[in-house]
Amino acid sequence: MRYLFILGRNIPLSIAEIKSFLKRTSNNILEEKLIGNALLLELSETLDAGTVDLLGGTLGIGIVLCNVKDIDKREIYFGTANNFNYVIWDFSQHTTVVSEYLKRRFRSEELRAVEKQFGGSIKSQDKNIIRKPSSSIIHEEYFVFENLFGRVIQKCNYKEIEKRDMQKPVRREELSISPRLAKMMINLSEVKEGETLLDCFCGIGVVMIEALNMDINAVGIDKDANAIEGARQNLQWFKFPTSSYKLLYGDSIKLKISPVNVLVSEPDFGSVLKKIPGNREAQKMINQFEKLMIGVLNNLKTSVSGKIVFTAPLINTGRERVGCDYSRICLKTGLTIEEGFPLPEFRENQIVGREIVVMKR
Repeated sequence: MRYLFILGRNIPLSIAEIKSFLKRTSNNILEEKLIGNALLLELSETLDAGTVDLLGGTLGIGIVLCNVKDIDKREIYFGTANNFNYVIWDFSQHTTVVSEYLKRRFRSEELRAVEKQFGGSIKSQDKNIIRKPSSSIIHEEYFVFENLFGRVIQKCNYKEIEKRDMQKPVRREELSISPRLAKMMINLSEVKEGETLLDCFCGIGVVMIEALNMDINAVGIDKDANAIEGARQNLQWFKFPTSSYKLLYGDSIKLKISPVNVLVSEPDFGSVLKKIPGNREAQKMINQFEKLMIGVLNNLKTSVSGKIVFTAPLINTGRERVGCDYSRICLKTGLTIEEGFPLPEFRENQIVGREIVVMKR
């Protein structure tokens, strides 16, 4: 089965997440091709209906219907309404031809269909422009990828995710990781349903919430008693079974825990910076972070059987972004960095961005 994944603003991170997700769900990639923010994959297994909701970096998932030359032999509209709006994602030189064909075909089928344009855009991690539909009322989404024609069958409901995040009883906007990024990191760990994830800097429980929503057990540690109480309130608000999670008040450099399968966490980056720091201040923050993580990893690594995924600060000093010395962290902990990592995750004007790190024993 061939699927098209329409990727979000951080294309390398989205691809890494998708591949990790497919690996942990035992779905083999038989063939792949990338054009812009579209990743075409031929997979050994059919994707479940709610797959896009389990991915943090994918805007939508489409299925290939046919070759462009065979489009007249396929059913292409599966709705019931006579009036509808549609868009065509363009990853091919054949898109204009397909666009004209669809207009003629819909008219011949007496459908009042209107093709909407991509008036909106977002800037990708590498500063390229990713187009998105300008209209919020889109009923059908098609795509042309090289000589293939298909239909988007799953779309991420970011408004619902944001609403869920905003409504939880305890929030820490400046200090908390987004649900989207938490989900991506969980997938990068390749943890399976029913296994146990450790968040050693759990804060108010954002990573734990996303893990529990994916039927993964969760253990959270934090040395801030208020954060632990906030996490407890949030987890209770979501009505997760108490048997599926555990909250521990303590210091992750010292606390001993029972074995877990993976570690996924956003550690404490230090002071919240309001203005761009000089090189000396930035390097001081990085050194403090490295010391913290070396201590935490050395304490917890024997309790984690699988991958260790965490964020690390990537600080804008005006001239460059300064990050950790991962060779030092590896040397001091005996762990290794997964090939292809770390991956940067930041917005253009963000003072303290992130690097996504995946380590293993």
